[in-house]
Amino acid sequence: MSMSFSAIAFLPLIVLIVQGLLALLGLYALFLLIKLLIRLITAVELYIDDKKNRRL
Repeated sequence: MSMSFSAIAFLPLIVLIVQGLLALLGLYALFLLIKLLIRLITAVELYIDDKKNRRL
C-alpha cells in the first residue's frame, strides 16, 4: 500500500515537469513562428518591389 502512495505523491512533480517542458516547447514554437513571419514579410516586400520594377 505504501508503494501506491509514493507513486501518487510524485504525480504532481511529474505533471509540473511535463507542463514546464510543454511551456518551453511553446515558447520555442513562438520564436520560430516570429522568425518565419519576418522572412515571409521580407520575401513579400522583395516580390512587390520586383513586380513594380518590371512595370516601369
